Amino acid sequence: MARARRNKSYRLAEIYDRRSREVPFNAEVAAVEVDNPLALDPGEKIVAIRSVRSDPLGRLHAHHQIDEAQYRGGRAFQNDWETAERGPQAVDPTREYVDGARSREPVTESQRQAVLRLNRVERELGTDGAALVHDVLVLGLTMDQIGERRAVRTQRWNDYFARRFRECLDRLAQVYGFATEGMTQRGQRRR
Repeated sequence: MARARRNKSYRLAEIYDRRSREVPFNAEVAAVEVDNPLALDPGEKIVAIRSVRSDPLGRLHAHHQIDEAQYRGGRAFQNDWETAERGPQAVDPTREYVDGARSREPVTESQRQAVLRLNRVERELGTDGAALVHDVLVLGLTMDQIGERRAVRTQRWNDYFARRFRECLDRLAQVYGFATEGMTQRGQRRR
């Protein structure tokens, strides 16, 4: 008896599927295309799964509610915030203990530049827009939680906060150079 021939060619790139098959029951994940860390050719991509549960910006991007320029502008803001903020620092057990007081570390040039960019962003967005962007991108609040913090709990206010947040993301994309004035106006007409 003759053996059936297979017409399908086997490529090594298709053998390995690195996506998770089992996720927790309360997981919120999205497929994202990333650079292949095991690639032989530069620029080769793979599909990976990322968690968007505690990442409001990633969730909006995964559901195609914001475009790439808005997403990258929001990520640039988060990066500047993390750079400018010193945050909690661990205690170094190798240093000599002196009444718990530590000398302040000097401000680096990257921190100074990040603070200057954040100041420009605050001027561009205004006080309310900067507070809204901070609440969503730094604190990770949803529109419902922002409404509760401001004592307005109706759907109309949630829609207003969402629309205002997208406007702020448009402005962030312009400030950080990911979009131009014409690109954001085309995006607003499209919606």
